[in-house]
This record gives sequence, C-alpha cells and structure tokens, in this order.
Amino acid sequence: MSILSNKHILLGVTGSIAGYKAADLASKLAQAGADVDVILTNAGEKFVTPLTFQSVTGRRAYTDNDLWGNEAHVLHVSFGKTADLLVIAPCTADTIAKLANGIADNLLTVTALAATCPLVIAPAMDGGMFDHPATQDNLAKLKERGAIIVGPAEGHLASGLTGTGRMVEPAEILGHIRIVLGRKGKLAGKKVVVTAGGTQEALDPVRVITNHSSGKQGYAIAQAALDSGADVCLVTAPTALTAPVGARVVKVNSAEEMLKAVLAESADALIMAAAAADFRPKNAAKDKMKKRDGIPQIELEATPDILKTVSGSPVDKKRFQVMVGFAAESQNLLENAAEKLKSKKLDFIVANDISASDAGFAVETNRVTILFANGERENLPLTSKMEVAEIIIEHTSRLLE
Repeated sequence: MSILSNKHILLGVTGSIAGYKAADLASKLAQAGADVDVILTNAGEKFVTPLTFQSVTGRRAYTDNDLWGNEAHVLHVSFGKTADLLVIAPCTADTIAKLANGIADNLLTVTALAATCPLVIAPAMDGGMFDHPATQDNLAKLKERGAIIVGPAEGHLASGLTGTGRMVEPAEILGHIRIVLGRKGKLAGKKVVVTAGGTQEALDPVRVITNHSSGKQGYAIAQAALDSGADVCLVTAPTALTAPVGARVVKVNSAEEMLKAVLAESADALIMAAAAADFRPKNAAKDKMKKRDGIPQIELEATPDILKTVSGSPVDKKRFQVMVGFAAESQNLLENAAEKLKSKKLDFIVANDISASDAGFAVETNRVTILFANGERENLPLTSKMEVAEIIIEHTSRLLE
C-alpha cells in the first residue's frame, strides 16, 4: 500500500458507538505506512480511549485538553497545514452541523477550519437523524466545498431501529482514502480496463470447466491503477474477492462473455490479467448430467482468444493504446511468453511460472519476468502481488506518456 506510505493522516473521532471501527481504521492506516494522528472529541472519549489509538498507531492521540495546553496556539494550525488528509470517522450529526457552519468549539473542529487538505467524512447517527432536512442541508454544503461523504449504510442501529445511519466498514473508508490521495497520480484522466479471475465454461447447468486463478493479481492491478488516479473498469470472472472501491465492475462467467465485455470498452490501456479458459464444451448439456447415465463423452472446442481478437485490426488496436498480457506457464516460460507477446501484438507481457508453490495461483506473492515489445526484460524477485501490480502500472504509465 505504497500510496499511504509516509502520508500524514488526521483521524477525527466523534461520539458514536461506531468509534470501535475507528480504532480498526487507524490500525489499517498505520499498517499501510501512514503517520496517523487521532483527535477525539469529548463525546468520542466516552466510547473509546486515547490509549486505544496510541496502541494501534504508535503515536499520541489528542483530546480537547490539548486545546488548552502549552502548544494550543499552534497545534491545530500545525495539524491543518501539514496533513495530507483529514478523515472524520465516525462523524456525528452534531459535528457535521459544526463543520458546515464554521463552528470551531473543540480541537477537531478548529483543526478542520484551519486545514487546507481534502476532507473525508463517514457519517454515523441513529434513526431518522441522517434523513432529517437539517442534516441533508449540512451535508450538501460540505459537498459543495469538496468534502467526500462516505456512507452511511443502512442496517441495525444502536437504538434497535433499522435505517440509514451505520458507519460504513473501515475497509470501504480506506478505499475512498486511497482514491482521494491518488486522484492526481500518473494515470489521472486515463481509463484502464483490467480483467481478472478464471473464466468458467459450462458443462451443464451445474458444472463448469475452470482453472485455479483466484483473481488476486488482477484485483491488485485494478487497485494500483486506482491509486494512480485512473478511471478503472474491472472485468471479472467469478472470484471470492471484494472489488476495489472506485472500480466499475463488470461481472462475466465465460471467455466469450469476457471478450464481449472487453470489446464494449474503449480505454487508454487494457491489462489482461484474467486466466481465460482455452477450451470449452462444444455442446453444453441443457440438463444436469446424471452419474447413473455413465461417464459423458465431452467434445471440446477452442474459446475465443481475447487479446488476439482485440489486436486483430487497426480499429481495435486504437481502442486500447497500451495492451498488456499475462503468460502463466508450467514449462518453457520465457519462450512461450515471447511467442504470445509477438503473436498478440502486446506492448509487454508478464510471465510467471505456475509450477512454483510460492507464486502464481491462489497465493499472495508472485515472481515474474516482464518482457517488452522492444526486446527488454525485467526480472522481479519473489514479492507481493500488490508490488507486482504497482510495477505493471508504472510501466503502463510510462508507455502512455
């Protein structure tokens, strides 16, 4: 998560039972490399203590007592001028009203008034409060000034009521934080299409032919593209993963459906990280095949070659200025990758040996060789799939320049 490395994040915590989620968010930010300074309101302290945040961030947490301390005349100004982002999560209706109307009567709100960085707000309140016209008017004011409002979600509330007011989960807030921090990145204004996962080719209404792809590398590439400011379309086969916040998701099953989805897009770059099936049953059974009927004889046929189809004509080549492929091989890795690079007219291809136990399918790490159309090669040691994704996006950005 290099986009958060060494970033100064201010996390405001107000009086809500959702304060326990704020501790998780602070922990996630700190683990990602951010310097997190937490400011609690008096009401926020009723739900979670400063020590909790100090324990997960390794930094002192601040309260209203600090507003009147020795450094009070510069503390809020220092925070406001040095922070890369101010996040208030949970943010109560009371604090939303203060922010909208410029009321600065505690350390958090006076810091918000002095801050020059972007503002992200995750509202949290009980039944009826979020929908009240006063709250809606206040949120509208904040949006007009550029604040990013995340949530709230609908569900069970602390009072026992069900409605809109639950603070969204920390992982979702984290996704929005990444978008805000990355919106001026190298791919700002660019559109990237990423495919991910292993396609499924139906044998009958119940069974499919598929592969071991988990989709982790493709999803990491989509996240890395978002971190660089790109508009991302993620074309995904079925996976157990949660799509990155901010990506437009197109769900498909078969290679044929994935091809149609890709051809429906027009973008600056296509990164084909999906493991599309090479074969499918020539005639899928309309009804479930029964064991009592004996072992079926299944005739296979080739699925469409997505990259080759896309690059097959000058018109389609213009659809994507940069095209990137993957070669998952169990033998003759570089030879097979080089052949694919040439035959599919790619700008570069990422080759990985799927026979390795610590790289390739269904693991968190990868070891790849990148082959470029100009003959250059780059060997990457065993590293996380997120780091591989960031390197792929870096090369894509360089080619788009």
